[in-house]
Amino acid sequence: MDFTDTPEEAAFRAEVRAWLATNGQRRSRPDEIFGEGLDDGARLAAAKAWQARKAAAGYAAIAWPREAGGRGGTAMQQVIYQQEEAAYLVPGMIFEISIGMGLPTVMMWAAPELKARFLRPGLAGEEIWCQLFSEPGAGSDTGAVRTRAVRDGDDWIINGQKVWTSGAHFCDYGILLARSDWDKPKQEGLTMFIVDMKAAGVEVRPIHQMSGEAEFNEVFLTDVRIPDRYRLGPECGGWKVMLSTLMQERLSVGGNLPTDLHEHLIALARKCEWERGAWDSGDSAPRPAIEDERVRARIADAYLQQHGVELLIARGLTAVSKGRPPGPELSITKLVAGKALQDIAAFAVELAGAEGLIGHQALGGDWRYMQRLWLSSPGARIGGGTDEILKNVVAERVLGLPGEIRTDRKLPFRELERGPQAAPAQGH
Repeated sequence: MDFTDTPEEAAFRAEVRAWLATNGQRRSRPDEIFGEGLDDGARLAAAKAWQARKAAAGYAAIAWPREAGGRGGTAMQQVIYQQEEAAYLVPGMIFEISIGMGLPTVMMWAAPELKARFLRPGLAGEEIWCQLFSEPGAGSDTGAVRTRAVRDGDDWIINGQKVWTSGAHFCDYGILLARSDWDKPKQEGLTMFIVDMKAAGVEVRPIHQMSGEAEFNEVFLTDVRIPDRYRLGPECGGWKVMLSTLMQERLSVGGNLPTDLHEHLIALARKCEWERGAWDSGDSAPRPAIEDERVRARIADAYLQQHGVELLIARGLTAVSKGRPPGPELSITKLVAGKALQDIAAFAVELAGAEGLIGHQALGGDWRYMQRLWLSSPGARIGGGTDEILKNVVAERVLGLPGEIRTDRKLPFRELERGPQAAPAQGH
């Protein structure tokens, strides 16, 4: 694999650098976060303004076709832009689902009039999208969705509950997976819809995380009316639509490992001083942790983990650049990245010993980034498919091992359903 830019890629990189230098703000420190000091409303407005500026310059969706509002560029041009933008203070976790999952699903499956209605406003940051798949009883097993969709003339009536919906509290629209036929096997009775998150009957409740943030939400749907024209794909074809979305999600989640974590570890290891007992020598004077060969080895491991993830992503992008779809190998990327993120963040906290559990407000601002990462990193091994689910994908679709025995594959979902949301005895 040749990592050197072609002449065309080098020219595009120079173009991107010039635009970012004029329009963006470089990070003053590696752990600086977009919107620090702003309230939620101001941060969201600033993020929308940045997205609109990117869209006007043709950088919001570089690889999308021009008729959809994109630049008509290549996958590698998109990668080059992301590499250059990483040095700048830009919003995160606001438009990722819109651009990476929601809008591509609309582009692939919606009727032409819906594409014309939603794609350009979404790219320009005027509207933000979320993804409503997971439920309390259907997390890793997406086929067990129980949210009900009942046809009522030209509309559908939706009742149910979703959970772990990122950004639902500030989103305008979402892609919703619901069960439209209870007499078909579980994967065959699902239909995908576009749902207006401001519609009557949609209630969003933020979930407060141990990191102090509230990025995820519960979403309750009570007699929500969705026009049939907002259906994505054929009726009872939602499983195939959902799979196309998840392949995009696993690429974006798997590639979400910062490339400078070893630099954070080096800075903290120089700052921390270890007392006698941590060293093999009899010297009693405190010394920087970076002088311990075991610490240096762990930092080297962190660097290798990061670089390995980068190479796996590059392999997937190479396939995309040659016109091939991203394959199940991307599940390996997500597996490696999720565990690496958690291990590296835990080691950073361990560097400070018992004091590492003291909040950064008292311990010092240098610890803010890694402590936040440590508290949020377990979610990286759940979102986008748990470790166990992805290992099954790798085993069956990459290694060619025998598939897991599934006795429910051909049974009508009505025979599998249990609990208070069970379908009525008659009808769909």
